[in-house]
Amino acid sequence: MATQDPPEEEAAPEQETAWQRRKRLAAIFGDVLPETTGDERGADSSGKPDDWYRSQVPPHHG
Repeated sequence: MATQDPPEEEAAPEQETAWQRRKRLAAIFGDVLPETTGDERGADSSGKPDDWYRSQVPPHHG
């Protein structure tokens, strides 16, 4: 298995800026954490805990 050297334009990890590090990590892992927390967003629903489930039941299942 051959190893690939990083392209010349990429900075070494100790020299890269914060935005370069975020860009590199996002390219590898994607956005795994939301930008805001649940406390910052507030409640998603105002009903009972199973309201969403009941709304997803097909009409023929009553």
